[in-house]
Amino acid sequence: MTQLMSLDEWRELPVHFWSVCWFILGSMVGSFLNVCVHRMPLGVSGVTPPSHCPRCQYRIPWYLNLPILSWIWLRGRCRQCQEPIAFRYVALEALTGSMFVACWWIVGAQSTPLAIAYATILSALLVATLIDFEHFIIPDEITLGGILAGLTYAVIFPEIHGSQGRLEAFKWSFMGATVGWLLVYAIVRLGKAMFGKMEVPLTEESRLIFTETALVLPQETIPYEEIFYRKSDHIDLEASRLELVDRCYAGVHFKLSPARLEIDGERFNPEEIEHMEAWCSSITLPREAMGFGDVKFMSAIGAFLGWQSTFFSLMVSSMIGAVVGILLICIGKREWSSRLPFGPYIALAAVLWMLLPNPLKDQWKEQLNVLLLPFENWLS
Repeated sequence: MTQLMSLDEWRELPVHFWSVCWFILGSMVGSFLNVCVHRMPLGVSGVTPPSHCPRCQYRIPWYLNLPILSWIWLRGRCRQCQEPIAFRYVALEALTGSMFVACWWIVGAQSTPLAIAYATILSALLVATLIDFEHFIIPDEITLGGILAGLTYAVIFPEIHGSQGRLEAFKWSFMGATVGWLLVYAIVRLGKAMFGKMEVPLTEESRLIFTETALVLPQETIPYEEIFYRKSDHIDLEASRLELVDRCYAGVHFKLSPARLEIDGERFNPEEIEHMEAWCSSITLPREAMGFGDVKFMSAIGAFLGWQSTFFSLMVSSMIGAVVGILLICIGKREWSSRLPFGPYIALAAVLWMLLPNPLKDQWKEQLNVLLLPFENWLS
């Protein structure tokens, strides 16, 4: 079959034609991102079952699943049962489409593969941010999948790392993933050593309830997944009184970890304890400076954007977090600062790195190149 148009003729098409193409592609990707945001935290496949109404289970045909247009046509309601369809779905599709157009405008003239890589990582950053805000997790499909995608892109499109050779580009991508991982992991371990425990003062003889899924304090309920990040994490307290379903203790030391419950040296399996109540005046909880998901997240960013971006993202995300914390204190919402995940700050810092003008990027890289001196032989 003869080609309808030569490559040169395609390049001569107006920029607005390609802008429309990128917006359509981005809105289609945004439709899939909606699926990811909803299903990934639930551990459900993003492919099966097909798109359906969560209320009436109506399977949505392709012609009613067109990004943006279908939502407008159906006036934001399910065709079968008239259940409202949240505006955030069409908003995410429009936002993703706009991001794709921005990638094309900003770096498309410089390199189409770079625009594709930027659009890919922006999609991942957007999904990670939305999931982290709602569920305080960043799924491995995004972090570990992002590392693999970054390494793959380096081989297919070596120019995203400023290289003409595939092996060299893979080397820089691998270095970015490694530096990103080690950099944030060192912060996690240092934070654990310095701030790994938090004593929560309570009023005299406060009643604590340990259910199967959460710790119930007098003022709040904390799910165990927000307390235990690793097997070594544990809750400590001196209980004046401790009640289990079948026994009662007085004046005991109590330690609870994901795998073990200790009451004055006597050990139990936490999974066999259905309900427990304790009376005490203070409790010590484990605390994390950052979660391990942030380690993998920064590694994925390094695989796509290079090792220098990880230093920039860590520094800028810390500054953003500090500013947000100060603003929350100023408006009387200090308690919110401890409940906000760090992943969105990292994502925003990575976006700022992508938007940074090339002269500033080159200056940043030049300052960091001194760190490569011990590895000159390996990198040459």
